[in-house]
Parts: sequence; structure tokens; C-alpha cells
Amino acid sequence: MATIGPPPSWKTPQVQIGILEDDAAQQELYKLWFSSAQHECHCYASVKDFTAALERQRFDLLIIDWSLPESSGEAALKWVREHIGWDIPVIFVTAHDAELDVVTALRAGADDYIVKPPKLLELLARIESLSRRSKPTATQRYGPYEIDHDGRTISVEGKPVALTQKEFELAQYLFQNPGKLLSRVHLLEKLWGLNAEVDTRTVDTHLSRIRRKLGIGPERGWQVFPVYGWGYRVERLDKEGASTDS
Repeated sequence: MATIGPPPSWKTPQVQIGILEDDAAQQELYKLWFSSAQHECHCYASVKDFTAALERQRFDLLIIDWSLPESSGEAALKWVREHIGWDIPVIFVTAHDAELDVVTALRAGADDYIVKPPKLLELLARIESLSRRSKPTATQRYGPYEIDHDGRTISVEGKPVALTQKEFELAQYLFQNPGKLLSRVHLLEKLWGLNAEVDTRTVDTHLSRIRRKLGIGPERGWQVFPVYGWGYRVERLDKEGASTDS
């Protein structure tokens, strides 16, 4: 009898998976496989529905088919890289098996490529591998700041600070991107999943709170620089107070 789920010994962390697949039978198979592996998945049959979901919900990994009724997986991948970024892993699962198709997808930003029909354990192993590589280590230290990614907490000089979920996510993202000029719109899209029509003062309010709660300033080796009309840049400072990221 064919195996319809992973063996009992299969252990993987739960992954939130967004799937672009127009075949209803394949969607149901994905749901069966991933629920058995303790993953959660959401399936979408069109690029329009897929990208709309990505604007309001965050996923750990995406699976994209190539051939779609009104568009293509390549167009969907292009949208993901332009609007969501390069951090989220993307696997192409498609009937296209020509070498040129594989090369095209990988060059366009896919992280992996599987030819249909996918094999259960291989697909789960690839998901586990990509999720493990894209996930930060459990804790990271930035001078006096220690971020516990699993516990979703930040400590300052060993003392945990109470933050809301969005305050934690914003602080985490800023510390992980020192020296980069980050627009308010980019931060909204990255952390809130919202478009540019949303009031950008949301970012200003949250950033002001985390600066105050975490005591971010030159005395702790970090500085937040507002860029008028655009956004912010967070920089590490040396002992003399000069930026180390320029």
C-alpha cells in the first residue's frame, strides 16, 4: 500500500507554507502531506489570490507551480522577490523538466526545483533543509542586546524588555539590517504586509517606542538615524561614536 503520510519518526519544525497550485487534486495532496508532517499550508489557484494573500499574511516558505491559467509561476516569483524580498525560500514544483526551465527558474530567484510528481519524503526533506538554512540561530547578540528568536524576546544587558509582537519584529529587523536605508513603505510591507496606502506614521510610532524601551543610543553602541521624507537607518557605533557600517 502506498504511503500517504510521513513515517511516525519524521520530525520537522512546523512551517507555514504558501502554495500556488491550480490543480485541485494536487492541492488536496499537499494538505494531506503537510498536515501529517505538522506543517500548515494555504493553497491558492491563481497568481492574483496568491499575491493578495502574501500582502496580508506571512509564510515561512512558498511552493509555486509554473503553468497557471492566467499567468505563470515565473511572474509570481518575480512579484515575490520584488515585493516580499529574498529571505523567503521558494520551491518550484512543476511538470516542466527541461534543463533550460530549471536554469530559468533558479536564475529568476527560486531556491529549489522539483519535477512533478513530487515524492513525499524528498519534498519534506527539501522543505526542512530550506527552512533550517533560512531560520536565524536561536539567539543573536548585538552588543548589549540579545535577541531570542524562538522566545521572541529582546534583553538589554541581560534584562528582558517587554515588547509587543510588532515592536519585537521591527527591532529584530532593524538589528539584522545595520547600515541599510530602510523606507517606511518597505518596513510596512515587510512587517505588516500592507501596501503603501497605509499611514506610514505606524512605523514612526513603533520605532519611537522601541528606541525608548530598548534605550537605543550612542551609549549602547547603536544609533537610529531618521532620513527626512524616507525612513530610517540603524548603525553600529565604535567606541568614539562613529558609524562602523559606512
